[in-house]
Amino acid sequence: MEIAERLRNLRKERGFTQIKMQMLTGIDQSHYSKMERGKRYYSYEQCRKIAIALGTSMDYLAGLTDVKEPYPRKTEED
Repeated sequence: MEIAERLRNLRKERGFTQIKMQMLTGIDQSHYSKMERGKRYYSYEQCRKIAIALGTSMDYLAGLTDVKEPYPRKTEED
């Protein structure tokens, strides 16, 4: 599965619109739309924000794993 397709499918699975993703990540909707169409790539920081918003890992968004669930996140005590 193509990276852009993963991004689009996961957003739709969560029931989010591109506008909701803009609100959650701070990434402009038109820029986000281009990412979903494979016309633009995301930066490290954008990928991080998207992974948090969609409850997945950066590895899944990058196509390095097929596991959608995120790794355990660091806590304040770590």
